[in-house]
Amino acid sequence: MERRRRAQFARARRRIHFVLESASSDRTSIFVHRLLVVLVICSVTAVVLESVPELRNLYGHWFMAIEYVVASIFTVEYLLRLWSAPENTPYADMHPWVARWEFATSGSAIIDLLAILPFFLAFFLPHDLGILVLFRLQRFFKLARYSPGMRSLMAALEAERKALMASAIILLGLVLLTASAMHLVEHDAQPDKFGSIPSSMWWAVVTLTTVGYGDVVPITLAGRIVASFTMVMGLMMLALPIGIVATAFTEEIHRREFVVTWAMLARVPLFGMLDASEIAEIMKYLRAQTVPADTVIVRRGENAHCMYFIASGEVQVEGKDSNVRLGEGQFFGEIAVLRKSRRTATVRSILPTKLLVLDANDLHMLMDRNPQVAEAVEKAVHERGKTGPFAAQEPDSII
Repeated sequence: MERRRRAQFARARRRIHFVLESASSDRTSIFVHRLLVVLVICSVTAVVLESVPELRNLYGHWFMAIEYVVASIFTVEYLLRLWSAPENTPYADMHPWVARWEFATSGSAIIDLLAILPFFLAFFLPHDLGILVLFRLQRFFKLARYSPGMRSLMAALEAERKALMASAIILLGLVLLTASAMHLVEHDAQPDKFGSIPSSMWWAVVTLTTVGYGDVVPITLAGRIVASFTMVMGLMMLALPIGIVATAFTEEIHRREFVVTWAMLARVPLFGMLDASEIAEIMKYLRAQTVPADTVIVRRGENAHCMYFIASGEVQVEGKDSNVRLGEGQFFGEIAVLRKSRRTATVRSILPTKLLVLDANDLHMLMDRNPQVAEAVEKAVHERGKTGPFAAQEPDSII
């Protein structure tokens, strides 16, 4: 009985972890993730609108109701994430309580905590305390958990944190240098504005960041020379972190796409016998194509110019006697390409579909350059002709 209870407990924890962490095709997971995103948007919108006195007087009770509902659900979410933390892969080998502590001190968990903290602090602190509003607005950053793009950006910032820190140190050094120089050349002419290095640092920060309020400007020739140097250095300093972040973000996107594409190609029987280097060679020739739902991808009777891999979505192969659905990770169109024949089936997208396309010329060139690829392709085509969805038809009738 005790063993059975523990097994049920473990299954429940795994299920909760899956629902909260995986926005997959599971309906419950999709519903939970979409609900949490809607709650974040509603909460942030309510906080912003509540700052308008007229709206607060008219709809204050509604804003309070939204706060209670959102804070309650986010509290339950935080506790469930904390409880199921041992199911996270990085913490799988840790003691459950150690895993929970590691999760609680992670960046995403701290954001989750800050999202619910103002609700409880409001019971002990004045309701008009401005810092509570800032804490409530922290909920906006919970969207990073549900946005692949934001997660990629955070990963890029994490990967380049040392370079960004070096940029910040350089910027700080330039602020001190230019403020000191301006103090030396302008303190006699404008003692009220450049009388000390700390007072000159305001001008240096405003100028290096290219904001240029114009409230403090040099009036001497030497001061204008220093200001010109500072402006040019400011442009260079702005470009440095932007370039670092842009490059890291691009590399992160390409890395994710590479992993997804590589994993998909590795599952395709056509390339199942190839090693990582050979699959990477094939990936160089792939190009992406996105089609909306109910779109004809290939039409029966047309010449075969390429084969297709389904990265996401679903298509329907409409043969002479039967229809077959193909989903993510599957492929079609290779037989006609290899035999240089016409398409004998129409392929139509059922859902919005992302395809990876391999042109016929690239496939033949790849086979000519790599005999192992050619052998694997011919073998896979022969086996698919026997066991594939159109095996009952003549071999040349397969798309």
